[in-house]
Amino acid sequence: MPSGDKIPAHQHPTAVTVISGEFNFETGDKLDEAKAQRLGPGGFVDLPANMNHFAFATAETVVQINVDGPLAIKYVNPADNPSRTQ
Repeated sequence: MPSGDKIPAHQHPTAVTVISGEFNFETGDKLDEAKAQRLGPGGFVDLPANMNHFAFATAETVVQINVDGPLAIKYVNPADNPSRTQ
């Protein structure tokens, strides 16, 4: 993730490990940077499946998403889904 990259509120049944950089996250239905928790290298978060949360990077960041596949991401606001066709 490039520095400043933001992932709007979404949910998925997977865990995330921070490999490098600064990964910020929090639970909720809307991205709110003031409420976020910061994880550095080696940081790990495993939220319950289908819990709404958001994330953003404050430095160039590499994360590992642990999933048996396929990865399914459901955005709280479907318009936030970057893969949707126009």
